[in-house]
Amino acid sequence: MKLVLVTAVEEFQKEVLKIFKKANIKNFSSSDIDGYKNSPELLMASSWFSGEKSGNESRMFFSFTEKEKIDDLFKLMEEFNKELKTNNPLKAIVLPIERFI
Repeated sequence: MKLVLVTAVEEFQKEVLKIFKKANIKNFSSSDIDGYKNSPELLMASSWFSGEKSGNESRMFFSFTEKEKIDDLFKLMEEFNKELKTNNPLKAIVLPIERFI
C-alpha cells in the first residue's frame, strides 16, 4: 500500500478524474488548494495586506492504493503532460505507508 498525491490546476480536474478511472483507482479524495510559484515578480507584487488572491486555483487528489495502479497512473499522467500546451503539468508523488488500520 502506498499513498499517491496528485496536484493539478482546477481546469484539469475532469482529466485527472478520467486518468484515475483509467488507472483503476476507484477510491480517492480531493481538496481545493491554492498553487503558488515563488517568482521575483510575484514576491514584489504581493502585499502583506493585499485583499487579492494571488495563487492559482488548484486541486489535490490523494489515494491509498497498490503500487501497480500507481504505475499505471504515472504512465497516463506522463502521456497527458506530453500533450500539454500550458506550463501547468500534472504533478504527483508517492509515499510509502509503514502502517495502517
